[in-house]
Amino acid sequence: MLRRILCFLLLAAVALLASASAGDAPWQLRDASWQMTPASAYTTPSSELDSTRLPGRWQRLALPAALPALAAPGGNTVAVEWLRLTPPAANTATAAAAQPWAIYSARVKVEGTIAVYVNGRLAQRVQAHGQLWDSLFTPLWIDLAPARDAPVREILIRLEHSPHSRAALASLWLGPAAELRDRYHLRNWLQRDLPATLNAAFLAVGVFALAIWLRRRSDPEYLLFFWLAVVSCAAHLHYYTALPIRADWFGWITSNALFWLVMVLHLFLRKLHRQPLTWLTRAVVGATLAVSVLSVPELGVLPIFPSTSLLVPAIYALVVLMSTTVCLTAAACSWRRSREGLLLASGLGLCTLLGVPDWLLHNNVVSVEGWFTGAYTNAVTFAMFGVLMYRRYLGAIREVEQLNASLEQRLQAREAELDVIHQQLRSAARQQTISDERQRLMQDMHDGLGSSLINAIRSVDRAEVSTAQISHILKGCLDDLKLTIDSMEPVDNDLLLLLASLRYRLAPRLDDAGIQLHWDVQTLPALPWLEPGKALHILRIIQESIANILHHTGATEIRLGTSSDADGIAISISDNGGGFDLARALSTGGGRGLRNQQRRAAALNGAVDWKAIAGGTRFTLRLPLA
Repeated sequence: MLRRILCFLLLAAVALLASASAGDAPWQLRDASWQMTPASAYTTPSSELDSTRLPGRWQRLALPAALPALAAPGGNTVAVEWLRLTPPAANTATAAAAQPWAIYSARVKVEGTIAVYVNGRLAQRVQAHGQLWDSLFTPLWIDLAPARDAPVREILIRLEHSPHSRAALASLWLGPAAELRDRYHLRNWLQRDLPATLNAAFLAVGVFALAIWLRRRSDPEYLLFFWLAVVSCAAHLHYYTALPIRADWFGWITSNALFWLVMVLHLFLRKLHRQPLTWLTRAVVGATLAVSVLSVPELGVLPIFPSTSLLVPAIYALVVLMSTTVCLTAAACSWRRSREGLLLASGLGLCTLLGVPDWLLHNNVVSVEGWFTGAYTNAVTFAMFGVLMYRRYLGAIREVEQLNASLEQRLQAREAELDVIHQQLRSAARQQTISDERQRLMQDMHDGLGSSLINAIRSVDRAEVSTAQISHILKGCLDDLKLTIDSMEPVDNDLLLLLASLRYRLAPRLDDAGIQLHWDVQTLPALPWLEPGKALHILRIIQESIANILHHTGATEIRLGTSSDADGIAISISDNGGGFDLARALSTGGGRGLRNQQRRAAALNGAVDWKAIAGGTRFTLRLPLA
């Protein structure tokens, strides 16, 4: 930003030199005559005026100059000062007639009205009663009509103001408008437009800070920054604009805003260096409130108000004193404690130095053609807080990166821990599964194969059975063992595959018994719950049903069929034997196998039933889909 400003100034200087070397050079008017006449009230300037008829005595005056401090005689409340300038006669008539001319002055300092006469005719009138900002920061520019004002023989300036205030006037430039316009626009941009842009940018960032504070009430720094932007804007309004309020109230706002600005900066600095400084805080807040209350126009406590030209120098002196105290104290508290506090204290010190030329200009110590550098304190403040925000932003990014790295390390460590725990859980689950399966197999072999073998041993010991019967018992034991092994084979939730393995195991026994097996199965939906333990239950139920047919019915044919519907799956086994009495079998001790079938079916959330049909019995096992 600073580089762009310097480049612009360099180009503007080159343009001024080029314009000065080409065409007619403008005239700088320094020699003037001055006089003052008293008045009882502010009056409207006449449209025409002859300077020779003014009653006062003319005195020589060299511009730029502050006009003599002479009180209006007779206790009049208004002083009217006149300045008369006579342009050189050479080249004026021809140049003025050839192209448009203009009058330019860097500054007319007056707390009142300005009227400019050219050749006795009113060329421009600026109503600025009580509004010091209209003339202090806006260059004077008057376009001359070539037909009426050429040649320019005399320029008469009328300044009307309070006798308590002093007026000042920079030197005047007279010449072609094209040659003077660059000077006018450059000063107007540097003195008004640039401060206005900086002020608007600062205020926009302040509004953004307020929006952040509304969401984060626990961070008062954002609220302080907002108030800093507001009071800074109020303190610099007189450089480029005027509020639609009374002049005395406008002067009260812009003057006291300097105290408010120093107070907010002090509170902000306390947040940075974390030192309470109770005594200084009370002094700064007390002085700010005292000056703000004493200078209120309606109270009339200060009789010099609303004479802004007298009040502003005193206020500037107090502000410089308070700002210097706050700056030095903050720098001492921030030394080796807070780089940000030291940076902001340095910025406050620079702003204080920039305000000194303004104080000198208001007191007419330096030339009235000088620059009001206080207009650029906003740029310094904005830059200081811009650096603070930049540092905070980088610090926040650095903290986020460190936090992310720490979280990534912790996540990796936790993933490693979870992986170890997962491996341990898998190992434990595997061991538990093996243990459960071993327990299931042992229980099943004990209840099935073991029981059959014990019965066979007892029969052999008592010599109650024949060799054929022992062979039959051992074959049954072998079938039990094969069923147990088959239940451990993966069937992929396919009930038909399980039934197919059962058919393969039972077919030899059925052939030996002379029984014909009819296979009448249909495609069945998958059963997600069909695991080895439950598969063994199904095999045992069907095995028991076929065993009952072999031992008790005398059947020659067995038909095994399947079906499915929305409620589940049904496995039916029909025979052409003599049938049996279900109620009687269950009521007697011989119905243990039927009750085992019911128990196993209940473990599967299923059910079994027997039904007498023409020429035999039908056994049905119903299984759920889920």
